[in-house]
Amino acid sequence: MERILELNSARLLMRQWRDDDLPAFAAMSADPHVMRYFPALMSRLESAAQIGRMRGHFAELGFGLWALERQDTGAFIGFTGLEVVSFDAHFTPAVEISWRLAREHWGLGFASEAAWTALRCGFERLELDQIVSFTAQNNLASQKVMQAIGMQHDLADDFEHPKLADGDPLKPHVLYRITRQQWLQTLKG
Repeated sequence: MERILELNSARLLMRQWRDDDLPAFAAMSADPHVMRYFPALMSRLESAAQIGRMRGHFAELGFGLWALERQDTGAFIGFTGLEVVSFDAHFTPAVEISWRLAREHWGLGFASEAAWTALRCGFERLELDQIVSFTAQNNLASQKVMQAIGMQHDLADDFEHPKLADGDPLKPHVLYRITRQQWLQTLKG
């Protein structure tokens, strides 16, 4: 199994997690603006545990959610990557592409750039047939990233997130997909 520890894009380094990422990651995960489409803010301990789970995904499968670092400043700005969906749904088993960026790095195209790099890795190096992404219905910013990287939405795929309680306003989710063939078509322009 190939272990994909690092990827580069024009402006970003997608790398393994380091212990010194914890303060910035914990601050990002405690920011109500960043976490508004997640069930709860995360404590420093919960953030450390999530880094541990992300490292474990890499150790087990050779890929995962990479820490994002700006190449120009070396600043940690969030994460982007690929992970196996951890719940049962009509579209699983599946590999999901996801991202989360610190607020001060929003609106600069970093999420789309990193997501595009992760898609390339998923289709070229991991040889996946399909990649999915999902978010709360009202998270329009993430849906714009999904659309920008060529993912397709079908209303019939939308679902109620099984890890969220009934009545939770975040429970209704949209699902986007892209196949290797669709991705190759986007490369041809």
